[in-house]
Amino acid sequence: MNLPSGLDAHRFPGWLLILGALTAIGPLSIDMYLPAFAVLERDLAAPAGSAEMTLAGFFIGMACGQLLWGPLSDRFGRKPPLYAGLALFALASLGCALADSITGLTGWRILQALGGSAGMVIGRAVVRDRCGARESARAFSTLILVMGLAPILAPIIGGWMVTGPGWRAIFFLLLAFALACLLAIRLGLQESHNILHEPPLDARRIAGDYASLFASRAFLGYTLSGGLAMAGMFAYIAGSPFVLIQLGGIAPQHFGWAFGINALGFIAASQLNARLLKNRAPTALLRRALWMPASAGLALAALTYTDTASLPLIMLCLFLYVGSLGFIAPNSSATALATHGQRAGTASALMGALQFALATLTGVGISHLHDGSARPLALILAVCGIGAWLLHRWLVHPHDRHLT
Repeated sequence: MNLPSGLDAHRFPGWLLILGALTAIGPLSIDMYLPAFAVLERDLAAPAGSAEMTLAGFFIGMACGQLLWGPLSDRFGRKPPLYAGLALFALASLGCALADSITGLTGWRILQALGGSAGMVIGRAVVRDRCGARESARAFSTLILVMGLAPILAPIIGGWMVTGPGWRAIFFLLLAFALACLLAIRLGLQESHNILHEPPLDARRIAGDYASLFASRAFLGYTLSGGLAMAGMFAYIAGSPFVLIQLGGIAPQHFGWAFGINALGFIAASQLNARLLKNRAPTALLRRALWMPASAGLALAALTYTDTASLPLIMLCLFLYVGSLGFIAPNSSATALATHGQRAGTASALMGALQFALATLTGVGISHLHDGSARPLALILAVCGIGAWLLHRWLVHPHDRHLT
């Protein structure tokens, strides 16, 4: 297979743009319908707070789906599972658009996530196929720039659709996006994984691969510390519509702008990270960045539990938390996958599944702890930020000097 390795001379090579679109499937599927929560519950005659459970269902589908697509992509190559996953995502998007109950919508959302997770897990594996550890971190930072448009534009588009053609149009648009991605993969993505010597699929061997990954202290450390910090962002995604719209008084059609400010911080941090990686190791950048979500989460919890929080202060804490993830996400992903080249799909799958399992817990926690205030969101962000820092110190820090 005559495949160029690493990042080529172009800042945005075509293959990386396609991977950006694939990894944007998750943010688009999540963020675009956030402004529709209240309208969706009213149209489907669902109780208040039930729309948040459709989000938790999506997280469950993302966590489980990645465990499937990772080993499949190691065995059959990266492109065939992408075709299958996107086809399932497209079908489920149509089901979401036609759903007539909150239960039906939740079921379709789970299927939608099962299909869409192929893009996320295989996208990371393709980066690992082509790049070493430091180049992978740079590539993931670039992916954030490409996919980062999703959390900026998606809520704005979703807010417009809620007040225009209606919330069902959101899922028709996701259907069209999936079809466009299928065409882009067919025309512009070269197969990156050589399957010539891959053994047949065997459940015992796959279980053994997952077990060996669980036995890797460094892999678990980078995965769980990065995943717990990112889980805080999913808590923010689930809880911010209520905090910013209903408590903060931001109009649904303007929610996307507030949401987009934090996404811009996320993107800016990722691009600064890419520049810093020219002279610094991803392990060092990650270690320093983990202080920020811990501090921001703790500050937000202190403000809300002392009843001194105002909308500007809440927005500042959220900005600092989300922005710090621009350093944490690419560096934790690259270092976790650094030593798992031939089974990058399986390693990416376990990493993504663990991270989305944590995200599911935070989504359920936001719904379960809902008390009409910003305290549940603040509490979960504090737990995620401090927990990520502690996990890194416990599992990873002693091994940093052995990694590049």
